[in-house]
Amino acid sequence: MMSNASQNLQGVVERIKAAASAGTPLRIRGGGSKDFYGQSLQGDILDTTGLNGITSYEPSELVVTVQAGTPLAELEAVLAEKNQCLPFEPPHFSAGTTVGGMVAAGLSGPSRASSGSVKDFVLGVNMVNGKGEELHFGGTVMKNVAGYDVSRLMAGSMGTLGLITEISLKVLPIAPAEATLKFACTQADALNMLNTWGAQPLPLNASCWIQEAGQGVLYVRLRGAVAAVEAAIHKMGGQLQNAASGNATVAADWQALRHQNMDFFKLQGDECLWRLSVPDTTPDLQLGDSLVEWHGAQRWVKLPYSEAVHIRGKANAAAGNAILFIAHQAINTQDNIENRAENKVVFNPLKAPLDRIHRDLKRQFDPAGIFNRGRMFADM
Repeated sequence: MMSNASQNLQGVVERIKAAASAGTPLRIRGGGSKDFYGQSLQGDILDTTGLNGITSYEPSELVVTVQAGTPLAELEAVLAEKNQCLPFEPPHFSAGTTVGGMVAAGLSGPSRASSGSVKDFVLGVNMVNGKGEELHFGGTVMKNVAGYDVSRLMAGSMGTLGLITEISLKVLPIAPAEATLKFACTQADALNMLNTWGAQPLPLNASCWIQEAGQGVLYVRLRGAVAAVEAAIHKMGGQLQNAASGNATVAADWQALRHQNMDFFKLQGDECLWRLSVPDTTPDLQLGDSLVEWHGAQRWVKLPYSEAVHIRGKANAAAGNAILFIAHQAINTQDNIENRAENKVVFNPLKAPLDRIHRDLKRQFDPAGIFNRGRMFADM
């Protein structure tokens, strides 16, 4: 007798085959927490929430295999029971965030610069391509990866290559000690300090520079062995943020940064939220209201879309790139999310060699072009 999971998967496969035959686009959707992200939303919804459950979990091996439609919060709760975690701290954005959506979006939280990104922890994936074929890549151990690493290629592909059905992930123990230090400083001074500390054997885990009441403030989170964290506190200075110093909310503050619940991320009027990825040694880009993460490598900027050329020019000049992460509130409503008419360019246009690779991969995995059509690039 076929299990519910097998029945759900078989139903999805049949629907994909029918869509490929008819050339009908499908929009892959789990919890819908990232509907705001990407170029456009086209096609009939292909719901992944029926692909639900943890297939296997071996705490002693630091490996978990989970179906794509499983709520991320559910997975993290199971890991926490064994004092383990996803160290890249994926953002949730809503209670409906799924594990498949986490991998497809490829977004990481505050600890990404120190712990690695989503793709660094993907060991293997099961997927269904645009022909309705069930494929398996990678495995459940790091040494299983050889040749062209398709399993990690799925991280950040925005569902354009196929439907992820199951993922094997590496997990890690929760650090035994944690502390947060606060420094009053300009963005330029914060970047200098972060680059100096980065060359030293310090348990740096996350950082955040932001304006508070008109003054620049840098927060640095330390994680690691108890002795290492205590030694770093004494060496780095700053103001220790913990319950003893009257700030018991510091852990919640980091979670607010991770899930973008901080006041900084509230947009006003025609403001858009831009995500800039640049070398961590890049100086202050002088782009107005900003928040700096990842020891300088990720910078959030709030400016209207009319500044797109200026923003992308600054990022490109620094050997980085700028993504329109959230368009202004007028079109970031549920009514307009389904039909974005403003044709804003979300992702940086690809250079010719990389563009060719993207198109070749898309043709190989999804020859009929049915998956998340136009989600990453308008013509792909």
